[in-house]
Amino acid sequence: MAYWILRSEPDAYSWQDLNRDGATEWNGVRNYTARNFLKDMQVGDQALFYHSNTEKAAVGIMEITRTWQPDGDDGKWASVAVKPVRALARPVTLATIKAEPRLQALEMVRQSRLSVTPARDDEWTVLLEMGGL
Repeated sequence: MAYWILRSEPDAYSWQDLNRDGATEWNGVRNYTARNFLKDMQVGDQALFYHSNTEKAAVGIMEITRTWQPDGDDGKWASVAVKPVRALARPVTLATIKAEPRLQALEMVRQSRLSVTPARDDEWTVLLEMGGL
């Protein structure tokens, strides 16, 4: 199993929206590196749902339920299907992520403009610990 961080602006699509809907298509990603990460995802992988811009915090865990399919009119982009697994007991803010020495190599910190990034096994464990799980 691989681990990921998927970012969304909560006023566009939030953790609460995903829970209400029960599942969604994670689409609209228009960056080649982020697209390639979507293409790497497998069914059963888990991802943190991160509220970007206003809250800047990881708030829940999702599961990848379908591998990538073409997205957009030209089909050169990618999307995956996700469903909610559980909320974090407490949000993990960007400030606390950056302050945690064990997360200094986290791709989300190193490549802050990407909306899709991987997390290594040890980083995932730390993030869940910080989220109260």
